[in-house]
Amino acid sequence: MSRSPYNGIERRAFWKIAVEKRIEVASSDIFRPKFPLTNDMRIATAGSCFAQHVGRALRQSGLSVIDAEPAPPGTPENLAKNYGYSTYSARYGNIYTVAHLLQIMKEATGRFTPAEPVWALKDRFIDSQRPNVEPTGLETPDAVIWHRARHLECIVKMMQSCDVFVFTFGLTEAWLHTETQTVFSLAPGTLGGSFDPTVHSFKNYTTRTVVDDFREFMRLAQTLNPNIKFLITVSPIPLAATASGTHVEIATTRSKAVLRAACDELTSDFANVDYFPSYEIINSPRSKGQFFAPNLRDVTPEGVQTVMTILMRAYGFEDRMGSTVLSEAPMPLTDDDMDARCEEVLLNQFADIGVAKA
Repeated sequence: MSRSPYNGIERRAFWKIAVEKRIEVASSDIFRPKFPLTNDMRIATAGSCFAQHVGRALRQSGLSVIDAEPAPPGTPENLAKNYGYSTYSARYGNIYTVAHLLQIMKEATGRFTPAEPVWALKDRFIDSQRPNVEPTGLETPDAVIWHRARHLECIVKMMQSCDVFVFTFGLTEAWLHTETQTVFSLAPGTLGGSFDPTVHSFKNYTTRTVVDDFREFMRLAQTLNPNIKFLITVSPIPLAATASGTHVEIATTRSKAVLRAACDELTSDFANVDYFPSYEIINSPRSKGQFFAPNLRDVTPEGVQTVMTILMRAYGFEDRMGSTVLSEAPMPLTDDDMDARCEEVLLNQFADIGVAKA
């Protein structure tokens, strides 16, 4: 055989061996961590809906996941979840875009003040930056402002104390207050507030802007904590709706491609940034679509379990997942395990309004 640069490279580099002939769906060799996670590390979590599963797996594995903004003592667990407690390491709710993540960090460090900080919700008021954490709203705008100030203090303490920040990249589409470029986590008028096309505008971020925004977020985080590391991933969940003007399936492919390319650039450029392949595991041809629910959007309990087992196996914590072997029949999760609070699905309420070509 002639000499080739492919002579002698690892078996996992070949599709025929690493994918086609792989027996286990959950192959730990798909992910080799750049840096370890250890019992004494303090971990913070944030991101889109899928990030809730990541945080839960880390907690259930006995790792030290920060809860910088816990529920009041004595609050029933289900009630606490409904009000955004203990879902992430602070009570910011789902953070779908890197632009929003950066904006939160700027606000927490006194570098930015968002426009429209308070939205009306019927006769009550909510935080426009995290509209789902107070399901019934608060009595006055001042109450919303007071709660947000306390929340931002918690974010600063969280960033100062964490060793690893875990973030799930979810979307590239966002809605802005045009004049100030304030990013919202949800379109005005979807859950509180009111959409005004003369005030608000749509933004679809590019790979370049995603990378630049995350680099700036890292820089600000390191002013609070110089030794912080970052573990990033891309959510495998498709868009619930798109405002891009394209078919939602095309918009999903574009969004995930942008985010995945951004993650690759970040992990290549920085020794303290690592990427975990949640998106690839769920969408792999080897998975044969089995990890999506009948609606072709939600990830099944088996899919979540597979992703989390690979994550824990790679860090040496597989025995803490309650199963030592995972192949075609992963350990089932409970309803609580799968119950990700995801306000993006509220966009479905508009699916049957108006007439459009499919």
